[in-house]
Amino acid sequence: MISLVMPAYNEAAAVAATIEEMREVLSTAGYRGFEIILVDDGSTDGTATIAAQAGAVVVRNLQNLGYGRSLKHGIAAAKNEIVVIADADNTYPATAIPGMVALHKQGIHMVVGERTGQYIRERPIKRPLRFALKWLVEFTTGNRIPDANSGLRVFARSDIMPFFDQLSDKYSFTTSVTLAYMLNKKYVAYVPVEYKKRLGHTTVSVLRDTLQTFQYIVQTILYFNPIKIFLATALFVGLASVLALVTSIALGFVPGVWIGSGGMLLAVLVFVLGLLAEQLRQILHEQRRQRTGV
Repeated sequence: MISLVMPAYNEAAAVAATIEEMREVLSTAGYRGFEIILVDDGSTDGTATIAAQAGAVVVRNLQNLGYGRSLKHGIAAAKNEIVVIADADNTYPATAIPGMVALHKQGIHMVVGERTGQYIRERPIKRPLRFALKWLVEFTTGNRIPDANSGLRVFARSDIMPFFDQLSDKYSFTTSVTLAYMLNKKYVAYVPVEYKKRLGHTTVSVLRDTLQTFQYIVQTILYFNPIKIFLATALFVGLASVLALVTSIALGFVPGVWIGSGGMLLAVLVFVLGLLAEQLRQILHEQRRQRTGV
């Protein structure tokens, strides 16, 4: 009935306790035939061995391939239609899963655990980066997104696998799947969950993973809804150009007037390119629909 997929990279300190808690909750909830899949992403600390001893089905990456690639491997290996993903560091409460599964069965395509609590606090350098990512994702989808990269989610295996080619292989997998679902008009719901203190050490690099997330957000937008990224760029260039033009006129700075005027023309050009990109997307979508019948 349910396949729980957890990617893990050097999580020896937490993996056994996480698997035990997950199994207890799933058993108590009355799920029959559930499986717990641990995807070992090239760990060097015995994570795979500990997970196997704890009773998990272990899928191994011989090298460290990334969070998203590990999830894809685990989801592809899953035997059940309903898939739950969670981290192996004991941060997500297993007790939230039954309620999320019940909501998914009501017709919500993806149910996401919105992290709350004292351990969700971020380092000062991470806050502006996360704010920028959140704004871009919400602007693109037109929806409020409380937690774009939560690692606790419930969805159908058959729903997510067609998106695999467009989803990140790295840390931004969860952000890219949020965009993919929303831009394809699938229902996404958020359920507050108490985020717990992490066991072990994080392997997330703020700068590297944030830059990769920006990259995949832009790629996903260009694939599913390209006009949004062109519109955002045109608005930024247009506003900057108007500000430069007005300031230059007020100060009598002639070169600034030319720069502002040129920037406004550039903004119009970017917007037109966005319209062309959107037309091309619709043409390709229609061709794919006629070819596949979907």
